[in-house]
This record gives sequence, structure tokens and C-alpha cells, in this order.
Amino acid sequence: MDRQQILDLYPWGDGICFRHPGRGEVLTAHVKTVRPAAGGINDIRACEECVLEMEAVRAEAARRRGGGYVPGCLEGGG
Repeated sequence: MDRQQILDLYPWGDGICFRHPGRGEVLTAHVKTVRPAAGGINDIRACEECVLEMEAVRAEAARRRGGGYVPGCLEGGG
């Protein structure tokens, strides 16, 4: 899959990238929901650059395991 095909697997909207908060609001995808012990819900969002980096890490890990890789599953970790 190419870059745009991977990005197209995610819904995008304005938000703050968890790795680049100093950039302010940019186009982001929801990648995880965290439920802190203190209560509440925090949605973790990532910019295009970070989504592609995280997908590359997942693909490499799958290659090393000898398993399959399916892009578009950052929330589920699959």
C-alpha cells in the first residue's frame, strides 16, 4: 500500500497530535482511547506523519514475527 492508501483508512479531523502538541490543531486521526485511573476518557490523536510512522513500526514488527500485517488498525493494535 502506498502512503495515501494507508491514510485513507482513517477518518481525519482537526485535533492535537500527541507527539507534536506544539504544532497546535492540525489534521489528525484518532488512534487510541485512554481511560486514566483518575477517571475520564482521553482520546489520543496523531497527525499524518505520525500515523505513517506508527504503521511502519507495526509492519516491521509483523515482518519480524513472520505474521501478517493489516494497515488501519492502530486503535486495536492488530
